[in-house]
Amino acid sequence: MTTFDDRENAFESKFAHDADMRFRAEARRNKLLGLWAAGLMGKTGDKAEEYAKEVVKSDLEEAGHEDVFRKVSGDLGDKADEATIRAKMREFMDEAKKQIMSEHD
Repeated sequence: MTTFDDRENAFESKFAHDADMRFRAEARRNKLLGLWAAGLMGKTGDKAEEYAKEVVKSDLEEAGHEDVFRKVSGDLGDKADEATIRAKMREFMDEAKKQIMSEHD
């Protein structure tokens, strides 16, 4: 194997790892967002967990995170405005990344 092949394989491995980490972080963010939204809707315990799973599944509808935003926004109604939901999505993404990274240390 040449140095070029080694570099190419390393790049492909890093790309796959980064994509996996991004997927995990987004799924974790969606779960955290779902649990937060469930709390605003008065759901606790199994009902909150069930709702969080629905939010995670909603991310599979289309590329990007607008499908998640629409789900949560529609379900919350006037309990949270767009700015609040989007701020929570950013906050929970940061938290999800920290959690994922701490699991891999």
